[in-house]
Amino acid sequence: MVLGMQTEANTQQIPAFGVIKEVKKAIIGKDDCIVKTVATILAGGHILLNDIPGVGKTTLAMALSKSMSLQQKRVQFTPDVLPSDLTGFSMYRKETGTFAYQPGSVMCNLLLADEINRTSPKTQSALLEVMEEQKVTVDGIRRMVPKPFIVIATQNPFGSAGTWMLPEAQLDRFMVCLELGYPELEDEINILKGKQKREEVQPVISKETLLEMQELVSQVFVKDEIYQYAANLSAKTRSHPMIDLGLSPRATIHILQMAKAIAFLRQREYVVPEDVKEIFLDVGCHRMMLNAKARVAHMDAKQVLGEILKMGHVPKIV
Repeated sequence: MVLGMQTEANTQQIPAFGVIKEVKKAIIGKDDCIVKTVATILAGGHILLNDIPGVGKTTLAMALSKSMSLQQKRVQFTPDVLPSDLTGFSMYRKETGTFAYQPGSVMCNLLLADEINRTSPKTQSALLEVMEEQKVTVDGIRRMVPKPFIVIATQNPFGSAGTWMLPEAQLDRFMVCLELGYPELEDEINILKGKQKREEVQPVISKETLLEMQELVSQVFVKDEIYQYAANLSAKTRSHPMIDLGLSPRATIHILQMAKAIAFLRQREYVVPEDVKEIFLDVGCHRMMLNAKARVAHMDAKQVLGEILKMGHVPKIV
């Protein structure tokens, strides 16, 4: 995909390629997912990994944090996890006679929210508020989370007994929803062979470098025709006969941010329609609500969005 056309010299010049190379030491055969995860981080977004247990969701998050020298914390969500476990709380200090703030789990650069659908809606809302606002409020005092701040949340789409699925309004906060899926047979054999001699992921960039790359991504040029193309795609989801809930304006913003990140990884200073096409399903699928017509036709979100992509007029960028 993105790295396929890059030379070794180019890989050394662009720090993001070094991150991808390191993460591939831990995750075998999932290059597309790795690249899109890195692109999401460059775009300043949060990631939802919706997949079955044991395919490497946690390993991916750990490898990303280590390769980018990020302070990482992990929360295993269960029904008894409280909002204060995430945002922090004030504790009375007898020796000073004052209350001192005890930081919660969100005070880090990369938070792995494991099985986010297994905690209460109140705790989910507390996390998603921090994701949107980039700050926490405890006892009336606002505190900013560290920069960069990234949330990688995981959830298992199967075995929903005893879970609280994220409502559409909260799913909309995640820039993309990705799936690792089962490995190919050859990749699984390589995983088995390499388990005892797996290379250690090494830090290759600092968090300051990551912030600089995020700023460069935000400056990638977008022509008016691309703005129109992205807006038209989102508009078509709102009038599609098989969709009850289409893409929000926030989703359209995320489409452009992701397209900029993909263009950056392809060493371009401008976005082309192919960048939008590449990430459209990843940005849109988890935000939509299909209706009975789609279920009768046995259509899922990917198929419906794929049809919209085919029907949409693709601008020619010169």
